[in-house]
Amino acid sequence: MDIRGIDHIELYVGDARQAAFYFGTAIGFQLRGQGGPETGLAGQRSLLLSQGDIRMLLTSGLTAGHPASTYVQRHGDGIAVVALEVGDAAGAYAELVARGATGVSAPRTWTGADAEVVTAEVGGFGDVLHRLVERRGDRTEFLPGAVETTPPVTDDDKLLAEIDHLAVCVPPGQLDETVAHYERVFGFAQIFEEHIEVAGQAMNSKVVQSPSGRVTLVLLEPDAGHRPGQIDAFLTEHHGAGVQHLGLRTDDIVTAVGALAERGVRFAGTPGAYYDDLERRVGPIAAPLDRLRDLSILVDSDHGGQLLQIFTESMHVRRTLFLELIERRGARTFGSGNIKALYEAKERELAAAGATPAVVAGTARGVGA
Repeated sequence: MDIRGIDHIELYVGDARQAAFYFGTAIGFQLRGQGGPETGLAGQRSLLLSQGDIRMLLTSGLTAGHPASTYVQRHGDGIAVVALEVGDAAGAYAELVARGATGVSAPRTWTGADAEVVTAEVGGFGDVLHRLVERRGDRTEFLPGAVETTPPVTDDDKLLAEIDHLAVCVPPGQLDETVAHYERVFGFAQIFEEHIEVAGQAMNSKVVQSPSGRVTLVLLEPDAGHRPGQIDAFLTEHHGAGVQHLGLRTDDIVTAVGALAERGVRFAGTPGAYYDDLERRVGPIAAPLDRLRDLSILVDSDHGGQLLQIFTESMHVRRTLFLELIERRGARTFGSGNIKALYEAKERELAAAGATPAVVAGTARGVGA
């Protein structure tokens, strides 16, 4: 089975136009297409956005019984479909079902004047599906006959390049079986694992990746033997397993974060003390330390090099889905060293101020994935 990468993601949202306005105005995505009842997408309105190699479909249900409506009612706005580009959608669907995947939508062909797209759907984790996408001909045609594509209104900002990874929260006790499912059914391999403890909270993390290296899932499970933390909060507010954050790779995180902050995007703050021993911890950094401090950009390192990362605040009322911007300078891991560094920095600040050390609430949210 030839899983080549992430073709697109689909978010089910309460109001696709409102969500598109946020992602366009604040994050720099451009409207590239739309579809609805008039194009044969019964009971839904879908808007296609893109930036760099990232394609995002925003879908709202127009009826109470539409899958997007029931998803939003249960989970709130969130990523409901992770679409995988494959060489043969019908063959991949048959192989996945034979290996134990739940078949959701049988192969269907969408034909246009210059393109043909074959899609099929299988179950993934929680209520999230994987859409298998096979493209032939003009690749700018997203879904011929169903989503009418339009040229960009302005030049692409290209602040963001591609999807780096998706961080997925699963309930306690489900991490190993989820990993095994992706290994057995999808042919992924586990490439990383760790147990993280900080301030009385703990979580287990395992990373699975497609053979192509282009699809990476960071799977997170709370350790039930410790007090509840951020993963537990997500599972409660989201009502089950789901995508906690979407990691988006950028070639220049300083420029990207500066531009997005000017547009009103709110990022998680970082204690100033975090930067006091940063270069001692990770080595020389090819970026102005004062600028990293001003923007609250985090830095970590592994055997391959460094990574720079930052997390947005959630844009949703349930405080669930948020974004990560990540610039890789050789590093292949996900910045887990920042959890301990952030907590210790916060304690130093509190001690200097004469306050009682406390849990870093929100500051380290999402770090480690």
